[in-house]
Amino acid sequence: MSDNKEQYGWDASMGISLYDKIRQDMKHSMINKDTAVRDTMRLIMGEFPKLSVSITLESGKKTTRVKTPEEITDDDLLDIIRKFVKSEKTMLEVKNETTSDYLELLNRYLPSMATPEEIEQWIRDNVDFSQFKAPMQAMGTVMKHFGKLADGNQVKEVLKNMGRS
Repeated sequence: MSDNKEQYGWDASMGISLYDKIRQDMKHSMINKDTAVRDTMRLIMGEFPKLSVSITLESGKKTTRVKTPEEITDDDLLDIIRKFVKSEKTMLEVKNETTSDYLELLNRYLPSMATPEEIEQWIRDNVDFSQFKAPMQAMGTVMKHFGKLADGNQVKEVLKNMGRS
């Protein structure tokens, strides 16, 4: 990959949709002959036709149609990228490796995950353990707040440690 890889990536504060940023990065990677980035963007864009929306035909039959570019949300695209990240992590595990340029590139398009410290702080500020028989029962509440920005195993670990203290 070329040295200017910092230009690739996305976060919500950029004021551009993830869809537009992927297309923009695709164009830049082609101009800069950045084949690794180009191929990754093509992979992501290749998943677009799988994004569909349910519709009901005049006959009453339910079916789906492919989403138009305007209907594709950042969450749709983040789900696609997360799927590729999960797949790459599995491949790296098999090879006994920890990271790859491909994985690092994909991660640049995902929002940063909550740290164990952030999770613990939020729990201390917002969870009343007297409502639960055991700290682990707060798992649902915590995961509901963080959604996909927290790893379930990490939340479980934080709760276990808090239960001991």
